[in-house]
Amino acid sequence: MSALVESISMRDGAWRRIVIGGGRGNLLSLDLIHELGRALHALESERGIKWLTIEGDGDEFSYGARIQEHTPELMVRVLPETHRIIKRLLAFPVCTAALVEGRCLGGGFELALACDDIIATETATFGLPEIRLAAFPPAAAALLPLRVGTSRAARAIVTGQLQDARYWHDAGLLSMVAPGASLGDAAAGWFDTHLAPHSAAALSHAIAAARLTMRAQAEPALDRAERDYLGGLLKTADASEGVNAWLEKRPPNWKNR
Repeated sequence: MSALVESISMRDGAWRRIVIGGGRGNLLSLDLIHELGRALHALESERGIKWLTIEGDGDEFSYGARIQEHTPELMVRVLPETHRIIKRLLAFPVCTAALVEGRCLGGGFELALACDDIIATETATFGLPEIRLAAFPPAAAALLPLRVGTSRAARAIVTGQLQDARYWHDAGLLSMVAPGASLGDAAAGWFDTHLAPHSAAALSHAIAAARLTMRAQAEPALDRAERDYLGGLLKTADASEGVNAWLEKRPPNWKNR
C-alpha cells in the first residue's frame, strides 16, 4: 500500500484497519481518495473479515479535502470520486467504523459518517467548515440528517460550528467515547465484545440488512446534493471567492451571488 493509505491486519485478519496519512491533517487529496478506493477494493472480496476500521495517522483523523482542490475546475473530478468512496463504504460487505482522534473536519467527517459506527476519544472534535468557503458538504447533507435528525444536521452544515465528541455522542452519532484509554484499546475492546464472537458470514448479511433504509434514502440524496453542488453552487461567484480568499489569506469579499 502507498504512504497515503496503509492497510493493517489484526486479530488473524478478522479486523482490518485502514490508516490514512499524507502529512499534516491527513488531507483527503484526490491521490489519497484514489488510494483509499484501491485499498477498499482489495478487501471487498476477502473472506473472514468481521470489521473494517478507518483512522488517521498520528493525532488527527482528517482536516478534510485539500482547499487547493476546491476550485471549480478540480471539484468536477474530486467530488464524484469522493462520493464513490462514500457509496463504497455504505455498501462495504462487513461492519465498518471510523476511529477518531483529534480533528475530524469536512470531508473527513463525511468519511466517518459513511461508516456504521464512530468511536472517538474525549478530545476529538467534529465540524463541517465548508460554509466558510461559500460551499456545503454534500455527503454530510445526505447522511447526517438520517443519523441525528434534521435540526442538528442543519445547524452543523450552515454554521460550520465545531462540536466535541460528547456533543455528538449525546446526539446519538458516536457509538462510544473513550475516556482515559487509548483509541486502539477502546477499539479492540469493542471488537472483542461485539463482533469477534459472531460468524463473519452472518455479520455480513446482518449489516447489509441493517443498512437498507439508510442506503435507500442516502444514496439518492447524495446524488441530488452532488448535482446541486456541481451544477449550482460552483457557478456562483462566491464559490470561487471563498477558495481564493483562503489561499490568499485574506477576508472574503462576498458578492452574494
